[in-house]
Formats: sequence, C-alpha cells, structure tokens
Amino acid sequence: MSTQVPEQTEEESSADTESQSQSQSAAQQARMQKKRDRAAERDRQKEAEEAEKASSEDDTYLLKVFRYDPEVEGKQEPRFDEFHVPYHQGMTVLDALMYARDEYDSSLTFRHSCRQAVCGSDALFIDGRQRLGCKTQLSDLEEPVRIEPLPHQEVVKDLVVDMEHFYDQMHAVEPYFQTNDLPEGEQLQSRENREKIKMSTRCIWCGACMSSCNIAAGDNKYLGPAAINKAYRFTMDEREGEDMQEHRMEILEQEHGVWRCQTQFSCTEVCPKDIPLTEHIQELKREAVKNNLKFW
Repeated sequence: MSTQVPEQTEEESSADTESQSQSQSAAQQARMQKKRDRAAERDRQKEAEEAEKASSEDDTYLLKVFRYDPEVEGKQEPRFDEFHVPYHQGMTVLDALMYARDEYDSSLTFRHSCRQAVCGSDALFIDGRQRLGCKTQLSDLEEPVRIEPLPHQEVVKDLVVDMEHFYDQMHAVEPYFQTNDLPEGEQLQSRENREKIKMSTRCIWCGACMSSCNIAAGDNKYLGPAAINKAYRFTMDEREGEDMQEHRMEILEQEHGVWRCQTQFSCTEVCPKDIPLTEHIQELKREAVKNNLKFW
C-alpha cells in the first residue's frame, strides 16, 4: 500500500502564505508597540526626575553659617559660609547643619547629641536669638538663616564654644545634697514642695541663658542665671538640711551672686525649657533679705 502526501492546491498554498505573512506582521507590530511603550516609559521617568530635581532645587533653605578655625591657615579669619540645603517637612536647624556637613563640607564643626532637646549640647545663636538647633524648625525662620556660636563665650571652632567657665559657675553653687543632720531612713518630699521646685529641675545646662545675660557678659565672676537656678533647686527643697541651706545662701549672697541680677528677663525669654529663671532669682533675693533681718 503506497502512502502519498496530497498535493496542495494553488489556492491552499496562497492562503498559507498569506496567513504566515499576517502572523509575522502581527508579531512585528507587537514588537514595535513594546518598543514604543518602553520609549514612552523612559520619557515619563526622565520628565519625573527632571521635575523632582527642579522641585528640590526650588525647595531649599539658604544657611549662612559662622566659620572659624584657629589651627588652619587661611581659616583663622572669621567668616560666613553659605549652604543651600534641600528642605523637607519637619526639618530642624540641626538637621540642616548635619546635611551641610555630610554633603558639602565635612570640616563644619558643631556639637549635638540626643537631638531631642534633652542634652542641651546644640545651643546656638540662630537669627539673633539663643535657641536649641534640634528644637528650632526651619519653617519658623526666614531666609537666609544665620547661624552663629553662642555670644559672650570663647569660640573654639566654627559653632563650638568653650563651656568650661559655664560649668565652673554651675559647680560653684555645689549642686548636690549635703548635710550633717540627715535623718535616718527615707527622705520624703511633699507634693507641694515638688511643685515648687519642679520647673527648676528642668535645666539642661545648655548655656543659652548665660549667653543672653548682659551682666554675665560684663562680669566674669557673676554666677549667672543657670547656676543660681540650680542653687534654687536645692535651697528650696525641703529635704535639704538647714546647715547646707545657710551655706548655700552665703554663696548666693556674695557680691557676684543674686544681687548682680538686674531683672532684664533675657534669660527667661531664651530658656528652651521655659524655666522662670528671673522669678527664681528674685525669690532667692527675698530669702536673703529675710535671713539678714534682725529684730532687737
């Protein structure tokens, strides 16, 4: 039995050729469409990147930062450097300084630590006022944002000042409990007394108040609002022994103690923890007067 392949007619052959041609044309059109789609996607991405870049260039803050480095020749003359920092919602002055340091100039020097307004290390002179860099929002300031070290203190480098004198004044009031007549057992404090000294305990040793005080600027021996507030915290604490209260009041009554305060309220205005420093100083003045009254 023989097997023979049926011969295709001319019409069938023409139909197959046309079908193949249509299939190839459809595949070619699909490939072309994919190419057009990819090209369109690339164009959209490019436009989006350009728009984002243009937006970021427009949404920046101009910082004018104080610069000084006594150890580098050519930088020993104080000056201001400008930095254009991309802004994002919630950005603080400290955030902007860190961006400028990390992206533009790694030699830019300033102090910071907790970034939560607790450590007090990033107190700066921002737009003519003592503030914490981590607590100050860029959106609350007008450009250019001028950033300088704290006034009335020796500049070590850029925005870093020497805090040694400030710490000496703080320690001069002996800010710790000490007494010769401690009672046995637990020392309890009343709610009323705790409320009285509560605000004074919030001091973070940032030095902003000392920097704002004109008296401290002219009298290097003046204890200053921060140290006097620290003394208030212990003097007014009912758990303090009477002997130590008298000793601490003697420190505060000295020539460069509470009587040097001229009630300018500048320290209270710049305190980042809202401590009523001037009120505390005035109350200590009243206590000093009562201690010196004699009836005979």
